[in-house]
Amino acid sequence: MSSLLYDAQGPRAKRRNLLYSALFLAVAALVLWWVIGSLAEKDQLDWEKWQPFTDGRTWTTYIWPGLENTLLAAALAMVIALPLGAILGIARLSDHKLVRGVAGTIVEFFRAIPVLILMLFANAVYAGFSGISSDNRPLYAVVTGLVLYNASVLAEIVRAGILSLPKGQSEAAMAIGLRKGQTMRSVLLPQSVTAMLPAIVSQLVVIVKDTALGGALLTFPELMSTISTMSGFNGNIFASFIVVALIFIAINYALTTFAGRLEARLRRGKKSTGAVVGADAAAALSTPGESAGPDGSGGG
Repeated sequence: MSSLLYDAQGPRAKRRNLLYSALFLAVAALVLWWVIGSLAEKDQLDWEKWQPFTDGRTWTTYIWPGLENTLLAAALAMVIALPLGAILGIARLSDHKLVRGVAGTIVEFFRAIPVLILMLFANAVYAGFSGISSDNRPLYAVVTGLVLYNASVLAEIVRAGILSLPKGQSEAAMAIGLRKGQTMRSVLLPQSVTAMLPAIVSQLVVIVKDTALGGALLTFPELMSTISTMSGFNGNIFASFIVVALIFIAINYALTTFAGRLEARLRRGKKSTGAVVGADAAAALSTPGESAGPDGSGGG
């Protein structure tokens, strides 16, 4: 049976696809066999390497405190970056050229700087010009770097969400006498929030992963940092990084799954205009130079 987009596969195409699938599975099995063999040869699969993770003290002393700091930094960054990004995104749509230009300059400036440099710069500023203690300074620096970078990305997501709405929404609001500010507050912004929720949740995944940058260079005691200390003590670096990778995968998989289901639900929602800024748009809009197109997508 054929569809409008694809032709049904014939017998030769089916045999070719089966052959490709079998070859892929064979190569994947060989790679897996080589990886497991190499790990076993270097004693990385010995029980003594994994035994510390069965001890509750490992979790209460290292893993859970690190995970708490990771989630704390990510939550603070998101709470501060969201309203800041919304303000910058709306300002980029202003009728006033000066406001639009200033907001655009801020957004493009912080989108172009790596988040790690923003963290290092914030740490230096706090060290030289503030009374924040050295114990708390890494957290402040990590949150500041995450806020500056992600607020600029969220500003583009907000702009994309508003631009994705049908023009009839604003035209109908103006037809009944609403001013532009009222149209934005009462009509466009509430609907665009619904449309851009999947992209916002997707950006949260990026924030959670980027907290590890603070542990690498700022001694911020997040999950990666504490697990490195633990692995040095127990001599099980490979096993430790496998465990921390699984924790990050579990957190981000839950967020990504939530974003995907939310996006699917919004597309089916009867109250929605049907416009949705998908999770993939967040990745495009985080690239310097990319901007929201007229339909709200990362148009470049």
